[in-house]
Amino acid sequence: MSRPPATSKSARKSEFVEVAAEGGQHVEPPPPELLEPDPELTPEEAEQVRKDYLLTRFWISAKGFWGKSGDRLAWIFSIGLLILIVVNVGFQYGINVWNRAIFDAIEKRDSASVLYLTGVFFPLAIGSVLLGVIQVFTRMGIQRRWRAWLTNSVLSRWLSNGRYYQLNLVSGDHKNPEHRIAEDLRVATDAPVDFAAGVTSAFLSATTFIVVLWTIGGALTVTVAGSTITIPGFLVIAAVLYAAIASGSIMTIGRSFVQVSEDKNQAEAEFRYTLIRVRENGESIALLGGEEEERDGIDKNFTKVLRQWARLAGQHMRTTLVSQGSSLIAPVVPLLLCAPKFLDGSMSLGQVMQAASAFTIVQSAFGWLVDNYPRLADWNACARRIASLMMSLDGLERAERGDGIGRIQRGETEGEAMLSLNELSVTLDDGTAVVGEAEVVIESGERLLVSGESGTGKSTLVRAIAGLWPWGGGSINFHPDRRLFMLPQKPYVPSGTLRRAVAYPGAAEDWTVEAIGEALDKVGLGHLKEKIGEDAPWDQTLSGGEKQRLAFARLFLHSPDIIVLDEATSALDEKSQDKMMELMNQELPNATVVSVGHRAELEAFHSRKIVLERRKGGAKLVSDIDLIPRKGKRRLLGRFLRHRKPAPTAAA
Repeated sequence: MSRPPATSKSARKSEFVEVAAEGGQHVEPPPPELLEPDPELTPEEAEQVRKDYLLTRFWISAKGFWGKSGDRLAWIFSIGLLILIVVNVGFQYGINVWNRAIFDAIEKRDSASVLYLTGVFFPLAIGSVLLGVIQVFTRMGIQRRWRAWLTNSVLSRWLSNGRYYQLNLVSGDHKNPEHRIAEDLRVATDAPVDFAAGVTSAFLSATTFIVVLWTIGGALTVTVAGSTITIPGFLVIAAVLYAAIASGSIMTIGRSFVQVSEDKNQAEAEFRYTLIRVRENGESIALLGGEEEERDGIDKNFTKVLRQWARLAGQHMRTTLVSQGSSLIAPVVPLLLCAPKFLDGSMSLGQVMQAASAFTIVQSAFGWLVDNYPRLADWNACARRIASLMMSLDGLERAERGDGIGRIQRGETEGEAMLSLNELSVTLDDGTAVVGEAEVVIESGERLLVSGESGTGKSTLVRAIAGLWPWGGGSINFHPDRRLFMLPQKPYVPSGTLRRAVAYPGAAEDWTVEAIGEALDKVGLGHLKEKIGEDAPWDQTLSGGEKQRLAFARLFLHSPDIIVLDEATSALDEKSQDKMMELMNQELPNATVVSVGHRAELEAFHSRKIVLERRKGGAKLVSDIDLIPRKGKRRLLGRFLRHRKPAPTAAA
């Protein structure tokens, strides 16, 4: 929440140099207009329309890789790949012609020609292999750069304006965004490049070798029931019919492949999320002894994964039946078809072998769908999942532009006021009111306590002030050029060294080890000073109270102008809470503080209190009180009440 120093910004940018360089300076265009489904459609039809649109939505963003704001090398790599495919088909044709020549020489027992053709083969083979290697480099280069560019785009949108947090608050198909970005997006960018290269190669190969088949095979004349029938280009017709039967079979058998793949991916993501939850909440689960309940939940999710894999295995088995059978039969068919012409002397052995090779290549080209249908289905499912996330981000972006549900405006205060809430109302993303219109002006250096019963929307109001909650009306205004820092009830502890955890969200190098150690001393974590450079699972090691102390250490390092505390001392005992609040007042005497808390003792550290009360149509601000700190008296009174012994009762 705090603005990190300039040095940390430059350091942090360097982490993304490779992605930015490969992705270019991408500027995401406004989200596409929201298309409302035809009201006459049934829910099932509307859902199908939505699914069909998802692929369109994916391409709206993905094709930008080749656009004006795309990768600078995208077209160079793409054109280079096309040239390599064309040249590779040329080498295929050369090897096909070589097959005819070598078998003709063998048939004639021409040793000189066999020796010459043996020498010719090696340059053809080496050239074909080198082309294949360069083609792999170019193809994977496109995949790598496309993934980097699109991942950079999606991450930028996901991390902007707290959308990664807001996705948890809105409805939509965007579960497990981390899996969609890491895994689904990888498949969604890898597969299309392979498909494009495969289709182009298949088309050029089919075109080239159909001509070879037509030229070599010529017409086949057969006699049926005394009638002579001539079939022109019989090898071409046979190859097309064979491929059509195989492709038609695979499409019929695998028509459910897309949905099965999508269900499998979703089940895998949910299973992974369950395991992550157990790891992240290991301490609470262990303390409560919830292993059996967690194992039950894990088993249910894993059973769902196995069930989806069983369905997918069934699909693969059926498609393998067709593809494996096709690959075994394909080389035999041209030999049987050419056998009559070879036996009657109208075709040489070399022509038969050339025709067999060409037939196999044509059949493979036409049967490209047979071999790639499972992967095509998997890509379809992954592209839809990443597009669903994009559409949820689209909705948040449209809301930021003022479409649909109202948005809280953010601006600058006038005069000396540090923070002001002007006719502020806070709602859910569906428009349900949480906090009614509030009018509050907070002066510089003021310490405001927000109180009220649980469920009145105090934390939601604080999130709105911090900029995490966008829905509502009115405005929240800050004094220009002031930094805000928020301490949540459950502080985030990043992975890495303790030094990084204390410096977060700044870079660890922005403060010396001595400064970090001094901050730890202040908050009562001096016993950890020797471990500042230690890389350990601090999120699991530190207790809840230690994490809150660590958050105050961050606060003192960053020294912001506006501090927002959301139950930031709830895990501390009363004495530790008093010490932290006193320390904050001493270290940051000029800071403006807005805090949420239930404990009455907190009033002693604030100059003002506002009270929220649950009302119909959202919580209302019912009182605004100036507090008179009388901390010493309160402590004496509390001590007196705690240590006062009850008077002895008279004996009956």
